[in-house]
Amino acid sequence: MRPYTYAAARSVGEALERAGDGSAYLAGGTTLVDLMKLEVVSPAHVVDITAVPLRGIRRGPRGLFIGAMERMADVAGHHLVAEPYPVVAEALRQSASPQIRNMATIGGNLLQRTRCGYFRDPATPCNRREPGSGCPAVDGHNRSHAILGTSDACVATHPSDLAVALTALDARLSLRGAGGERTLRLADFYRLPGGTPHLENELRPGELITGVTVPALPWARRSTYVKVRDRRSYEFALCSAAVAVHVKGGVIREARVAAGGVGTRPWRLPAVEEALRGRPMRTETFEAAVAHAADGARPLARNAFKPALLRRTIVRALVHLAG
Repeated sequence: MRPYTYAAARSVGEALERAGDGSAYLAGGTTLVDLMKLEVVSPAHVVDITAVPLRGIRRGPRGLFIGAMERMADVAGHHLVAEPYPVVAEALRQSASPQIRNMATIGGNLLQRTRCGYFRDPATPCNRREPGSGCPAVDGHNRSHAILGTSDACVATHPSDLAVALTALDARLSLRGAGGERTLRLADFYRLPGGTPHLENELRPGELITGVTVPALPWARRSTYVKVRDRRSYEFALCSAAVAVHVKGGVIREARVAAGGVGTRPWRLPAVEEALRGRPMRTETFEAAVAHAADGARPLARNAFKPALLRRTIVRALVHLAG
């Protein structure tokens, strides 16, 4: 780990004042500290925001608000989350390990960096780490890599389970920086890699995520998160599906579907949603609706199984919701 300076902030304003070029915010530290130890990132200045009052889980006219400094474990078990939005609680409970969930924050989870082995190894080239150096994953070990939203410059998957669930529910981020406050749809927050994979999101220099708002969707009680991985704990998704449906009279009136483990960002699937609307809630409907789930996919040598796995994972989630 390289030398750095440290400061602690007790308010958002103080945090913004102490941040600058080459600085990083420290919350739970479950991602940042690891990357600093590996020297994948080497901020010159670290601003500790653990004492900044960005907490709270409350329901309001716009929906459910979750403060950015809330711990993952606390959010997963909260009655305003687990009952009205089970897809969010399930995504959190299937993330990382119990120890990490007790430390990691909601804001930090949404900003975690890819788990691509090439990105996390400073001895190898990586366009996300060093723009223009290349992407060895394209022709290398790419079983866990993305098939949707990729480019010749990067094929790394987005790691957050929570972000998939929140994307399906059309959640919005509250952001605060030197220029004031703003809100942004989570689906618009993450960038496709294109030719600039080192620019991962729309966060401005020194800006903080202060909270997340999930729209009021009474029917989101019928939702679930299915995660396919190589082991049951502390493993990232090969494929996942966040699904919520509104069913009336046995017919799907509304559907939200997003996928993880297959895209360079959480991947919303509007074509699948449209194919479900107005159709009966049964297996034949599900199997027909997922036919176009992997449209536009670019499988690599070692992950050509992912388009079929994506379709099966979505069907599995829908069958679960059908009971």
